[in-house]
Amino acid sequence: MTQEAQKAYEESAKKGNIYSMIRLGGADQDLCVTMKNCSPSEQSPEGWMNEAKKLATDQASHGNAESMYLLWEITGNDEWLEKSAEKGFALAQFRLATKYQEGGGVFLLPSRRSDEIEKWMKASAENGYPPAMMGFAAARLEKADFSSFRTWNEKAADSGYVSAVFGYASYIGEVEPKYGFTSDPVTSYALLSNLLELDGGGNVTNNVNDVLPEVEKNLSKEQIGKAKELAKTWKANHPPLSFFPDKLGY
Repeated sequence: MTQEAQKAYEESAKKGNIYSMIRLGGADQDLCVTMKNCSPSEQSPEGWMNEAKKLATDQASHGNAESMYLLWEITGNDEWLEKSAEKGFALAQFRLATKYQEGGGVFLLPSRRSDEIEKWMKASAENGYPPAMMGFAAARLEKADFSSFRTWNEKAADSGYVSAVFGYASYIGEVEPKYGFTSDPVTSYALLSNLLELDGGGNVTNNVNDVLPEVEKNLSKEQIGKAKELAKTWKANHPPLSFFPDKLGY
């Protein structure tokens, strides 16, 4: 954490931003500790974490679902994650689903685990969290529900979620698309071209460079021109491309 970042976090934390408090609370694990060159802080990491816990606990007691989620981040107590998910916080719903996917929780029957994963992925997707849209799409694909898979893949792509845009564009770029997608190489070219603007982010440009030539070879010069115009229109009318990183991701 640089001195400038620490100062910004501290200013944000003093205004009640629990995320910033948690960031500052984890500063004792920062590389600067090993290098012994940490910037002076207004209080210790433990002090910031205690403040975060106190404020989150207060807000959670008043029914704040996001604060319940943050208490899970702070304490590791799964009850807070479950409470937050039940209260409708999309990220908590997604985290609960992935926790079950990774073997967390206790289920007597494998089918019960699968049902719970799909339940919370769907809830998070319907609450607008793009990674969950793709998670739910994957769950429907496993059950050969291609119609739902297509719907949620496209919704996630419309949100600007990079992996969804790439997947959707790849499918519709094929002459005979899988899963019932309609072939649309012009739109495919447009979306793949937009992804190249990420300049290597998440290794996506390597994937695009593998797929784009296959799409382009089936297009006329006129169609490529239309695709380039469509790329501009798409960019202007959709959210910015994003990997939707976690606020507390390190």
